[in-house]
Amino acid sequence: MNRVGYGYDVHRLAEGKKLILGGVEIPFEKGLAGYSDGDVLIHALIDALLGGSSLGDIGEHFPDDDPQYKDISSLLLLGRVVELLREKKFGIGNVDVVVVAEKPKLVEHKCLMREKLSGVLGIGVESINIKAKTGEGLGFAGRGEGIAAHAVVNLARKI
Repeated sequence: MNRVGYGYDVHRLAEGKKLILGGVEIPFEKGLAGYSDGDVLIHALIDALLGGSSLGDIGEHFPDDDPQYKDISSLLLLGRVVELLREKKFGIGNVDVVVVAEKPKLVEHKCLMREKLSGVLGIGVESINIKAKTGEGLGFAGRGEGIAAHAVVNLARKI
């Protein structure tokens, strides 16, 4: 049985934070404000995986008022979600992600992001796609106030 999951996340850019996207630290003067490391790419991916498997959402599994998740790497959270999927007999077919950010440019970081995600998801890099788009000067992303991410995943349940 094939299933599709969709996820979305957004965080505001803030001074004094590291910018982490797809598990990769990106050199930039601001980072993403969030309870964990603020990695919107992985948060959107987690929600897509949980949604496609009918296992809820990121806030249910990793609440932002729980001290154990303060500043935690989103790669660790993703690993826990992959374990949940395996327990429920879901396999990941492919992942497609869009990151919306006016700056910084992400093209030179996408390969490393795909490699990091591949290692945690247990699928080949050829099954992971990351696209970077700007806001064309429109909305919060276009004004450089924050970064958003959308993710779609294909899951197969092993019966």
